[in-house]
Amino acid sequence: MINVIGLGYIGLPTALMMASHGVEVVGTDYNKELVETLRGGHTTFKENGLDELFNQALKSGIKFSTEYQVTDMYIVSVPTPYDKFSKKVNPCYVISAIKSVLQVAPKGATVVVESTVSPGTMEKYVRPAVEEAGYIIGEDINLVHAPERIIPGNMVYELLHNNRTIGADDRAIGEKVKELYASFCQGDIVVTDIKTAEMTKVVENTFRAVNIAFANELARICRHDDMDVYEIIKICNMHPRVNILQPGPGVGGHCISVDPWFLVGDYPSLAKVIDESMKTNDSQPDFVLNRIYEIMKENNLTDVSRIGLYGLTYKENVDDMRESPTLQILESMEKHLCDPKVKVYDPFITKNVVLNQMHNLDEFLESVDLVVILVGHNEIIENINKLKGKIIFDTRKVCDIPGVYRI
Repeated sequence: MINVIGLGYIGLPTALMMASHGVEVVGTDYNKELVETLRGGHTTFKENGLDELFNQALKSGIKFSTEYQVTDMYIVSVPTPYDKFSKKVNPCYVISAIKSVLQVAPKGATVVVESTVSPGTMEKYVRPAVEEAGYIIGEDINLVHAPERIIPGNMVYELLHNNRTIGADDRAIGEKVKELYASFCQGDIVVTDIKTAEMTKVVENTFRAVNIAFANELARICRHDDMDVYEIIKICNMHPRVNILQPGPGVGGHCISVDPWFLVGDYPSLAKVIDESMKTNDSQPDFVLNRIYEIMKENNLTDVSRIGLYGLTYKENVDDMRESPTLQILESMEKHLCDPKVKVYDPFITKNVVLNQMHNLDEFLESVDLVVILVGHNEIIENINKLKGKIIFDTRKVCDIPGVYRI
């Protein structure tokens, strides 16, 4: 039996995938309401293919509990927040989960940490926590790090097809964990040491963050001299060794917007390019906000309540708002306007989470003159014709109506 600890965006799909492929799984989470929802036959967030996977796992006998189980393997998949001032990871949830595991784990059990951590976290925090509890690592408890590599919106597919990394002290333990993931993973699975596994996950997301920052900075340069950044990127990408990404309103989610800061926090005198790239990405929502003000001025718009922000999530077709650029823009507006009256709408966010939030696309469009597209949900792409007659600021390049404003 496998006990998956933490049933959020990563832990739940992982538990469901294992259960649907013949592994006996109990999913544990301290959130009683969440556990009761799952026991009642309902998933806790929207994701392509998740409901189907959930039903398969239920048929296979997956169980959900608030209690930690007695078993020989645990997968810890809890959040790892970071301090925005020190730029360092806070492993408190991981440590808390492991301490709880140790209270029930039998001798020789393996604890697999899936949570994304900064390089050295297992050595600095996890090992001491285990040793302070009186356990001998390698005898009483085996430690493994197997960072997740999936993205909201495509989790089920990526769980099946993405390559994985298993970091372990003991190669034999690493191979045992590899067999578990191979029960469903069709990608390559590499077994290495723990610190290398920690580093590879963070470096992957840092690579993407730096490339996004380059696109965002290029957009600012082109805006300064009235050039079309999209045309420039299109032409440059015709080169066989060039692949520039598209600029956007900012970087959200809990990976690309967070993980690179781990390296900046741990290596402040060395991670100079990463540091500047993250500053560029973090300031992009303010750049977009300034563009909104410019467009308002150009079109003699003075009534902020006639401005509409489309999209609250950090990316298209998901309900995940973590580190959302839209929320960052609203926060900046609050600082400047005290009480921003802009309208906000997102088809994936059904509960009121911000002021002046609307829940119907037609009513949203009728109430505004300027539509700022901040997320490229399929809904807005399929209803582009409804935007005719509106002033449009498209930060995602999903709209080809003449006269559309771009970043």
